[in-house]
This record gives sequence, C-alpha cells and structure tokens, in this order.
Amino acid sequence: MIKTIRTISLTSAAAAFAFSAFPAQAQLGGMFRDAQRGAQAAEGCEKGSSGDTARGVIGGLLSGAAGRTAQRAGLGQFVPLSEFTDQISKEIACKLDPEEQKQAADATLEATRSIDEDGTGGPPVGQTAAWTSDTRRNVSGTSTVTARDASSGDNDCITVTDVIIVEGEETRADKRMCRLAGSPRYTIVA
Repeated sequence: MIKTIRTISLTSAAAAFAFSAFPAQAQLGGMFRDAQRGAQAAEGCEKGSSGDTARGVIGGLLSGAAGRTAQRAGLGQFVPLSEFTDQISKEIACKLDPEEQKQAADATLEATRSIDEDGTGGPPVGQTAAWTSDTRRNVSGTSTVTARDASSGDNDCITVTDVIIVEGEETRADKRMCRLAGSPRYTIVA
C-alpha cells in the first residue's frame, strides 16, 4: 500500500515537473488564444451585451475549432483595421476583409464629400457611393447620407447609413459623423 502511494506520488511529481518545464501557454496555447479572442470579440465584433467577457471566453473556446476549420476552408475571420475606424463601424468592418474595409471607407469618404466648391455646404441627404469587392465574389456595399443634424456650434454633423451584402446576407449600420471646425472631412463620433 505504501509502495503504491509512493509510486503514484512519484508519477504525479514527474508529470507535474514535465508539464512545468513548458509554460502553460505552450501546453495549452491554442485554447488560451481562443479564449482571449472570444473575450475581445465580446467587446468588438460579436453581438450581445457589452462587457460580457465570460460568455465571450466560453464562446471563444467553443468556436476555436470551428474557426480553424473555416480558415482551412478559405473563410476568413475579420478584424476592424484601426486606420478605418473613423470611417466604418465595427458591425460593418467585422464582415469585411482588409481590402473591402478600405473600399467601404473610401465609399464613405466619397458619399460625405461636399458638393460646394468651398466645402462649406456639406453633402446633400441622399448622396450615395457604392463599391464591389475586388477580393471576394458576392460582396458589395453602399454608403448613403441619410440625415443632416441640426447645427450644433461649429460642428457639421450628418448620419450615414452603410449597407453591405455578403453572400446574400444584408447588414445595415447607421453612424453619426461630424466635421469639426477646420477639418476637411467627416469622421465617426460616439
């Protein structure tokens, strides 16, 4: 009995030593990365209540294998690029690859361009710019100025509606954009 306990203790100690020789990240790296991505997605691209990190971690763990399978099948998971966050919303960016995010941002810039030569009048309601993906089939979008806000101080604010279609699925997002005094273009405001 004592010999059995000593053998089990030695075996357990050897296993613990073997696993401790490698950092936990190396042993369970994929699982930790999936959990971290899930937590970040809970605050980024995923729908749901803001700050629901626990649900994001669990979702990240469960969707890790599915994500790797989708990636092997050629389906990407997209992250909003910081250089376009002043022009496109997360809801839209999360469904677009980096090149498409650039196209969507360029469409927003085109739709919000002033028609006045001096740039003081702002774009008219209804002004639209469209794009079609250069990287994927069946992906396109539009940016349309849908409302003009009452003037508040020196800021000129508008509402722009983005619509994208990815493989037949439509996503629509409104964004409030303002052109601050002295600024040449509109940017998303909170």
